[in-house]
Amino acid sequence: MNRTGLIIALTISVFFGVLFALHPELDLKIAALFYDAATKTFPLKASTWAVIARDGAMWIAWALVAPAIVAFVVKLIRPVKPLIMSGRAMAFLLVTMLLTAIVLSNVVFKGYWGRPRPVTVTEFNGKLDFKPWWDPRGACPKNCSFFSGEGATAFWTYAPAALTPPAWRPLAYVAATAFGVLTGGLRMTFGGHFFTDVLFSGTAAFLVTWLFYALIYRWPSTRLTDAGVDAWMTRLAWPGYRWRQKRLGRDIGPSPRIRPGADEAAPSKRS
Repeated sequence: MNRTGLIIALTISVFFGVLFALHPELDLKIAALFYDAATKTFPLKASTWAVIARDGAMWIAWALVAPAIVAFVVKLIRPVKPLIMSGRAMAFLLVTMLLTAIVLSNVVFKGYWGRPRPVTVTEFNGKLDFKPWWDPRGACPKNCSFFSGEGATAFWTYAPAALTPPAWRPLAYVAATAFGVLTGGLRMTFGGHFFTDVLFSGTAAFLVTWLFYALIYRWPSTRLTDAGVDAWMTRLAWPGYRWRQKRLGRDIGPSPRIRPGADEAAPSKRS
């Protein structure tokens, strides 16, 4: 997640974004490679192995974030115990997954960017007019094409790749890129997305990962510590924990107090 990677990602995105804005028919030509004019359908959409591969890709991505989800839930239930994984890693994985796979793709864009999916446009036996990637005025009412949510989820694997040991990190980035390309490409073969939908899902995932890696790990003014995240989680979860203990006849008192400037220290523990 360095500046060189950011420049490469932005250069690729700008180049193809401009190219496909000037020649939007390229999206249709690529989609046509997976379309069978004789049967008027995208054949792989009915393939059992392709559907299994699609579902499997999402299981892989969510399996990678599962430890962070478990750590978060366990801390909410038992704030007296330290986090079971690095606090920064937990925050990084959860925030990037939330933004990449859910908020940006499915809430911000797909809900308001009316670009129809390939399978619904007139060129492929659908009823809606094709729209280039930059035009949100399509007639798709909801769950639209731009950009690919599953592609973004797959490309989110840049986040766990960024946490691998430095010696393995380049290989992890290559693996994450390949995983995103293959998953997004599979969605294209189903007629679910155009090439630019997948391209910009990768761009969004990379930018979110790059930004939050810098915020959490790199930039001094915003950099977090594991102990600081643990202390914040303790304060967040304590009211609910105290209420549950009161129901059992035990008042454990207010949240542990963190002295100013002492976020580096682990929060005190109460039984």
